[in-house]
Amino acid sequence: MSTEQHIGQIRGLVEEAIAEKPALFLVDVRIKPTNNIKVFVDGDEGVSIESCVSISRKLYKRFEELAMYPDGDFSLEVSSPGLDEPLKLRRQYLKNVGRNVEIVKNEGEVVGGVLRKVEEGSVELEETKGKNKKKETVVHTIPFDQIKTTKIQVVF
Repeated sequence: MSTEQHIGQIRGLVEEAIAEKPALFLVDVRIKPTNNIKVFVDGDEGVSIESCVSISRKLYKRFEELAMYPDGDFSLEVSSPGLDEPLKLRRQYLKNVGRNVEIVKNEGEVVGGVLRKVEEGSVELEETKGKNKKKETVVHTIPFDQIKTTKIQVVF
């Protein structure tokens, strides 16, 4: 089985494990050559440690039932995507409206500002340039297909 097929199978098992909780959604599954499986789950209101533990237990049970790793030579991590992980799904953008983000466009241009709106095919970002009397606000509408990465920015 190819890695992509294996990831597809695991994605299906995760979807099955979170089916009872519609506020949760699968963001990504990654498998390293050492069979280290990382599952990233998010939620409209965040995801609790208890939810991650529950999903992990369900996945372990299913892996055993399906004999996916007969020798038990795998590790499984279920977590929310951290701040270092880029936003991947429209649903993640929606839950982060009002937060500071940095968008890297496909051609390399970097735009930072407050995520104001998420439309069907684009996002609206409000960038503040300058200070005091020279302060101006610029609104950018960026289509999803022009976004390479979007990361949440923590402001202290």
